[in-house]
Amino acid sequence: MGRSVKKGAYVEPSLQVKIDALNAKNEKKVFKTWSRRSTITPDFIGHTLAVHNGNKFIPVYITENMVGHKLGEFAPTRIFRGHGSHVEKVAAAAAAAGPGGGPGSGPPK
Repeated sequence: MGRSVKKGAYVEPSLQVKIDALNAKNEKKVFKTWSRRSTITPDFIGHTLAVHNGNKFIPVYITENMVGHKLGEFAPTRIFRGHGSHVEKVAAAAAAAGPGGGPGSGPPK
């Protein structure tokens, strides 16, 4: 369930203070944040935030299409490296078969 419209979007107060200060100075500077739960507001547009993903900081450039989403959506926490080692098994089988190939590698009959 989402947050009440009456309450408005949640933005970490310290993050909002930093964004307001940068907007007042008309400055574009990258700064780190751990607040993945903060909602992106129109004030954030044009800034680059380094969002922590649990391991390192991922630079996220805020565009107009991101307004209303959470910062954490743009800094993935998991890295997909593929299912099993299917490619390695195929390569190992081809190497074990030798230069002639495996069974059925000749011309069709």
